[in-house]
Amino acid sequence: MITKADLLKCSIAKFTQCGSKQVTLDEIASTLGISKKTIYTFFDNKEDLVASSLESLLNAYKEDINRIISSNTNDPILCIVLIYKRGFTYLKHFTPSFLFGLQKYYPKAGQVLDDFTEELSTILVFNLLQKAQEAGDIKQEINLELIVKIYFFRIDNLIFKENNLFQLYSKEVLFTHLVIYNLKGISSSTYSNSYFE
Repeated sequence: MITKADLLKCSIAKFTQCGSKQVTLDEIASTLGISKKTIYTFFDNKEDLVASSLESLLNAYKEDINRIISSNTNDPILCIVLIYKRGFTYLKHFTPSFLFGLQKYYPKAGQVLDDFTEELSTILVFNLLQKAQEAGDIKQEINLELIVKIYFFRIDNLIFKENNLFQLYSKEVLFTHLVIYNLKGISSSTYSNSYFE
């Protein structure tokens, strides 16, 4: 018997790779060897499935983030590096059509992503940057709110704008340029971590 977790796992894999608009409920049902009617026992419609699938993926990422923070409590900058390194692993599997299709076709799922991104950047990353600045690891003259808006809010939009940067550059090159170099630029001369060397 198929479980809701099985359905969510299959759905998010298909949606992120092919785009949520392009994947039909019939395709998901066929992949799982179930009837489309079975999907409706768990979800009212496709938008609910898309939103729940995305929420399930983001919850897994949140668990990763919590583990990263609890394992690196003394180094907020390293936490940010590791959070975005893990995030790039997730983003690498997304197609631009998946992300752009959310806003256009599935606003409920788009809101789930927007809420997560807002919380990640303007609350979590901002708070970590603030701790680092208080510890003297980030230059005092840096406007942290502005840094978050410029460098850490909606990195996905930057990567997938017009050309998919993952098709032009490796994940490591993008990560280094978008995260490491920006953090190095605002860090004090006395701060370093293994990613900065």
